[in-house]
Amino acid sequence: MKLPFGVNPQVLALALARMAESVGNSFLIVVLPLFIATDFITGETFGLTELFITGLVLSIFGFVNSPLQPFTGRLSDRTGRRKIYVLFGLTLIAVASFAYSLASSYWHLIGLRVLQGIAGAFIIPTTVALVNDLATDENRGGNMGTYNTFRLIGFGVGPVAAGLVVAAGPYAIPLGGTTVTMTGFDAAFYFAASTATLAFLMVFAMINDPDIEPQRDQGSILDGFPIRHRTGDQLLDPVFALGLVSFFMAIGIAVFATLGDLVNTTLNQGPEMFGLQFAAFVLAQIALQAPIGRATDFYGRRTFILIGTVCLVPTTLIQGFIPVLPVGSVADSWLMFLARFLQGVAGAMVFAPALALAGDIAREGSSGSTLAVLTMAFGFGVAVGPLLSGWLIAWGFAVPFVFAAALAAVGVIVVLTQIEEVNQPRRTFPLVPQTRAD
Repeated sequence: MKLPFGVNPQVLALALARMAESVGNSFLIVVLPLFIATDFITGETFGLTELFITGLVLSIFGFVNSPLQPFTGRLSDRTGRRKIYVLFGLTLIAVASFAYSLASSYWHLIGLRVLQGIAGAFIIPTTVALVNDLATDENRGGNMGTYNTFRLIGFGVGPVAAGLVVAAGPYAIPLGGTTVTMTGFDAAFYFAASTATLAFLMVFAMINDPDIEPQRDQGSILDGFPIRHRTGDQLLDPVFALGLVSFFMAIGIAVFATLGDLVNTTLNQGPEMFGLQFAAFVLAQIALQAPIGRATDFYGRRTFILIGTVCLVPTTLIQGFIPVLPVGSVADSWLMFLARFLQGVAGAMVFAPALALAGDIAREGSSGSTLAVLTMAFGFGVAVGPLLSGWLIAWGFAVPFVFAAALAAVGVIVVLTQIEEVNQPRRTFPLVPQTRAD
C-alpha cells in the first residue's frame, strides 16, 4: 500500500497506537490537578503545599523517564528487539492509569507517576527507534514527521476530552439489574487505561520487529553517550549537538506552561484563551511536521533545523513583550496566539528533521541508543522549562522568555558550527520541487 510522504504502513500503525496512548496519558495533565484538589486525596504532605505536590506529580513523569531513555534505548539495541519493550511500557501505563481510581493519598499519586515515567522510558525511545528502523534514507523525514504528527494529535485531544469526561460525571451505569455510580474521575482513569490497552493490541497485532543485528559490542548499557566528537574535527558529537538543540527548543516551548494565571491577568483574558494559546504550538506541529519531514528527504535536514532554530529566537522573545505593546488586550491575546503558532512552525522545522538526521547518523541496529539522546533531551526540556519560568518570573514577565530566546540563539550557533548534513540532498534548496515518481 502506497501512503503519502513515503510513510511505511507499519509506521502509520505505530503512529496511530501512540496517538491512542497519548490521548489517555495526556488526560492526566488535566485530571490529576482536579483530582488532587478534591476530598478523594488526603494524607500526610510532609510540610509541602498542595500546589507544590500538584506540580511534582505532573513533572515527575519527565524527570523519571528522561534519564532512563538512553539505557532502555541501548537495551533494545543490544537485544535487537523493540516491540517487546513497547508492549511492556504500554502494560505499565494501563495498570497505572487504572490504579489511579484506587488512589487515596498524595504519595499514591507520586508512586503511580513514577511507574508511568518508567513506562515512558520503555515506550518513547523504542518507538522512535522502530520508526527509524522501518524507514530508509529516502523517506526517514516523512516517516518521522508523520509519527510525531499523530502522537501530537493524541496529546492535543486528550486534555480537551478529559475536562468534558470529568465535568459530565457522575455516571449511572446499568449493570445486572442494578445501577452502578461512577465518578467523572474514575471514568477518566478507566478511559486512560483503555486507550493504553488499545495501543497495546494495535502494536501486538500490527507491528513486527525489523530484522536488525543485536549490538552486543556496545559495552555496558550503563555506559554514557559521547559528548565530544569522536574524530576531534568538531567540539561536540553531532547527536549530542542535536540533543542540545532539542533541549533548548523544549525549554522555549515549556516556559509558557506555568504562567497561565499571570498571562490571563496581564492580557486581561479568560482561561479559554490561554488554552487556545497553549494549543497553538501543537496545532502548528500537527499541520507541518509531516510535510516538513518529507521535504527534508529531498532538500536535506540541516537547512530546516537551522532555519527553525533561528526562527525560535524572535518567536520566543516576542511572547515576553506582548503585554507592553500598545494594541489593546484583545489584540494582545491574539498576538500571543500568533506568536505561539509561529513558535510551533519553528519547532516543526527542528524536531522531526533532527530525529531524521540522528537516524541518518545512527549505525544499523543502534537507533535506540542514538535517538534516545534526542527524546531524553526533549523530555528534560519540557520538565525544566516550567521550573525555570516559575523561578525567573520573579524578575519580570519578560525574563523567562528572554532567557529561553537566548538559549535558542545558542542553539543557532550549535547548528552552524557542530551539525553537518550526512546524506547528499537530492534537490537544491530552495528551488521548487519537480515532479518525482516515488
